[in-house]
Amino acid sequence: MTLDRHFVHRVEHSTIQSRYPRTVGRNARLGSHGNGGVDDVVILHTDTGKTGWGLAAGPVPEEVVGRSVGELIDPATGVTEPGLRGLDFALHDLAGQILDLPVHALLGGRGSTTIPIYDGAIYFADLDDAGGVDAVLAHCAADDAAGYRAFKLKIGRGNRWMDRAAGDARDIEVTRAVRAAYPKHRILVDANDGYDCDGFIEYLEAVADCDLYWVEEPFLDDADDLARLKKHLQGSQTLIAEGESNPDLEPLLEIAANGDIDVLLMDVVSFGLTSWREVMPRIACQASPHAWGLPLKTLYAAQLAAGLGNVPTVEGVPGTTDGVDTSAYRWADGNLTVPDRPGFGLTLA
Repeated sequence: MTLDRHFVHRVEHSTIQSRYPRTVGRNARLGSHGNGGVDDVVILHTDTGKTGWGLAAGPVPEEVVGRSVGELIDPATGVTEPGLRGLDFALHDLAGQILDLPVHALLGGRGSTTIPIYDGAIYFADLDDAGGVDAVLAHCAADDAAGYRAFKLKIGRGNRWMDRAAGDARDIEVTRAVRAAYPKHRILVDANDGYDCDGFIEYLEAVADCDLYWVEEPFLDDADDLARLKKHLQGSQTLIAEGESNPDLEPLLEIAANGDIDVLLMDVVSFGLTSWREVMPRIACQASPHAWGLPLKTLYAAQLAAGLGNVPTVEGVPGTTDGVDTSAYRWADGNLTVPDRPGFGLTLA
């Protein structure tokens, strides 16, 4: 049965509650990230009894009622109109439900269905706990026990929260302490644009033996600075990851084409599945959609990775989502396996 034979009968609005296993603290730019939050979801019901749901990725148009699903989404490319981007995830889920296909198959099935996941929740615990660096190590230990085998460390304490020199020294201390405690884990670092190029290169020189997997958003996007950083990393396996913060896409694609960005990070939800489907054939590097904020976004990014390929790892958001059955996603030893269930394989209670 084609999508054209199913018509949207009702648009339902709801919310989901995400919960982190602990309070997530500060990064280089922002204060405490709290314990979770409430986010909007949209549920689409058809006249044939099919249902699809997902995070609202923008304004949700009500005028889709009465239109066929085939008018709203092309399984080969995504939503058919810019005004439908708020329904990106709900429509992909609905199309999968109707066609009896997982989203990763709709996206092309070009990647592995088992994807390495890194822990994105290692923030500035040392600044909020008298234990200092040991507080960061305690969070790493908790997430290691939960199955993570890669940590992304927030750095850039000297941008806002500490004296510049003292903050940079603490970044170095934390990086070296985590590497010493976890010699076999991948370590990534994310400065949230909290350095300048000179300062970041000094940081890299101080942790040169820590075998960083990637460096993320080290400073405000600048083609010359990124070229300089890439030259400094010559001979190293460390990747440069960019594009999360207010991405100006065309300049980023040009910098990546020059070889000075290795991984593009546009957010899985705010950038969207349809946009990722459009841009992935154009990029001259790898991709790993930003997923921080909601555990659900990690599952979306994993579906994207399995569908579009060219994604070496996905950001993990430790935590749970009330009222959502995620049990079809299998988690073991740092890897997430996406299900072959229709749509995203997620059920709302």
